[in-house]
Amino acid sequence: MALSVVIIGTPDLARADSIRDRQWHLKALRITQAHEITQGAGVVVAVVDTGVDDRHGELAGAVLPGKEFGEQPTGDGKRDTDGHGTAMAGLIAGRGLPNGAGVLGVAPKATILPVQTLHSEFGGSPIDLGDGIAWAVEQGAKVICVAAGTSEYPEVKAAVAAAVKADVVVVASAGNLPQTKQVAFPAKLPGVLAVGGTDKDGDHARISATGPEMVLAAPAVDVVSTGAFGAYVTGEGTSSSTAIVAGVVALVRAKFPQLPAVEVIRRLTVTATDRGKPGRDDEYGYGIVNPVAALTASIGPTVAASPPSDRAGQRDASAPLPMVWAFVGGGTVVTCAGLLAWRRRRLR
Repeated sequence: MALSVVIIGTPDLARADSIRDRQWHLKALRITQAHEITQGAGVVVAVVDTGVDDRHGELAGAVLPGKEFGEQPTGDGKRDTDGHGTAMAGLIAGRGLPNGAGVLGVAPKATILPVQTLHSEFGGSPIDLGDGIAWAVEQGAKVICVAAGTSEYPEVKAAVAAAVKADVVVVASAGNLPQTKQVAFPAKLPGVLAVGGTDKDGDHARISATGPEMVLAAPAVDVVSTGAFGAYVTGEGTSSSTAIVAGVVALVRAKFPQLPAVEVIRRLTVTATDRGKPGRDDEYGYGIVNPVAALTASIGPTVAASPPSDRAGQRDASAPLPMVWAFVGGGTVVTCAGLLAWRRRRLR
């Protein structure tokens, strides 16, 4: 699930000053108004990805010691040679820089738990993804961001099911065309908040996959965030929309700390801004995430019916498939037996 990126440059003051203006999704989702209510303090968001480089100014003090998974795990999750995980962390919990500069996250007082299960062009195993999700739950994460997809391995399915049972909101990318023809795994699993993409006009992003498991949509085009080695990046793909929604989940969990995960998802779906066909549809799910409404609306008592995130019509996860573990985005994907290698394509 690669994030197609444009490297903007190193965060010198002039560039950093212009970065906030380029974060169009903050205005589109009225994040400033949401921050008047809560900024996500006290919520731990696990970013299961390529690691998170906390040397980036906007992530200083925002990243806990994490863990690396793989054949020879040695690190604490803070080594990111690709930048994808660092970009997701910035969208979720970027602290910004003085004088309104730099990247501001959706939940800037939330804390990131880096769980490295992918290693740049060396790829990774779905089993590592399952282990990483399970470990994040053990560490107390209340939100897990999986801005990626994999083959339908039982280890991943079991880890996700355990996370949902443990009252964790699992947010996952729906996937991108042309690599993904339907909602990706694990986003398609019951209880997972599957996220698709929109453009600057609020229309369905052409890169975003669609399907009956879609739950919410969020900005996925020209989204600016932190990158590896102190750079800034502009990304396209449902990776970005997934991180944005994970940040909104952190806001809701901070505002309503006693609210069960299933009710957090219900609050988000009930308050989403409906687009496309009336009601739930395969492009937007229940609509575009609406942080202010999710934090302020009175939505009534819990209903007895199945929650919106429990979806029917999903294929059997036990069906044998080749092992694939990739980012959601426009990168070039090369699959091998038991391993996925991918390369990020830089745009001009």
